Amino acid sequence: MMRLWRRKGKDKRVELFMKNGSTFLKELISDCNGTSVPVTIFSSDQILKATNNFDPSIYVSRQRFFAWHKGIIQDRCYLIKRFKEEYLLKDHESVVYNDIVISARVSNHNNFLKLLGCCLEFPLPVLVFEYAEHGAMDEHGGVCSENRQQQLPWSVRLKITKEVANAVTYLHTAFPRIIVHREIKPTNVFLDKNWTAKLSDFSFSISLPEGKSWIEDKVMGTAGFIDPSYFSTGIVSGYTDVFSFGILSLVILSGRPAVFAGSFGFSDSIHDYMRVLHEKGELFLELGDELGGKSMYTFLEMALRCCEKRKEDRPKMIEVAKEIKLIEKSLDVASRKYKDKGGKKVYLA
Repeated sequence: MMRLWRRKGKDKRVELFMKNGSTFLKELISDCNGTSVPVTIFSSDQILKATNNFDPSIYVSRQRFFAWHKGIIQDRCYLIKRFKEEYLLKDHESVVYNDIVISARVSNHNNFLKLLGCCLEFPLPVLVFEYAEHGAMDEHGGVCSENRQQQLPWSVRLKITKEVANAVTYLHTAFPRIIVHREIKPTNVFLDKNWTAKLSDFSFSISLPEGKSWIEDKVMGTAGFIDPSYFSTGIVSGYTDVFSFGILSLVILSGRPAVFAGSFGFSDSIHDYMRVLHEKGELFLELGDELGGKSMYTFLEMALRCCEKRKEDRPKMIEVAKEIKLIEKSLDVASRKYKDKGGKKVYLA
């Protein structure tokens, strides 16, 4: 009886492998024009052993449609992404293959989480990525350390936004068809041992028709990060990502989530909150007037421009990436004018 049960289980895995594998290969061949992509195929036994049968106690991060687990396979740490079957109806399976295909395309860029393999023996493919030692950022734009939310130093936060901007610029400029991410938010940014930012999750991403800068499509994304112009018209373009990146920048700058409890029980958006601070000149009361004060102010103005209501008034992502690089350089110059003396930082004119 036990032998028969095991055989049925094996037959089911084979059936799932054939179903998922054929779809996976078809998507990859279509996307890469026949060019092979080095993606390792893992077995379900390897995945279940690595995650202790997807034990909730070893979650790295959880989101609405999927969960990230830490897993060890052959003495190597991985991030293992499992999509939640109860949220993904049959007509939503394409988002999983979308994630696989685009992740494979961008794996040569240092600011994307590198896809290393997948397992096709589950109802939905399970994805295997490189490990990121500091995990994913939280909804406040910080990290969780010893079960406590921790905001990173400003220089590190600025570096992270620069690297995410570089990643999004790559999506918009490196391919014949512009890729619009549509889910740029802190919880999709992982940080490796060197605090290098790794953008992830292409579930909702879309490739625009070749030669086109926009397309009409259903609205997808996370509340608080969705471009209001896209929300009202259904028009997806590179500016859709620019808005989301602006919100991400405001979250990382302020340490507040995209939407939070405001006065009198109403919800406040981080965009409205930071815009009012800017207009009142009260940014430093919120963040503290520290060494990075001037660069924070310049960064805030950049982020608010990304969030302009009219998409035509927003900068392109490549311009944003260049501006953040200049802000980072100005912070480096300011830092060199300070010198430690007896534990105190003294400004050197």
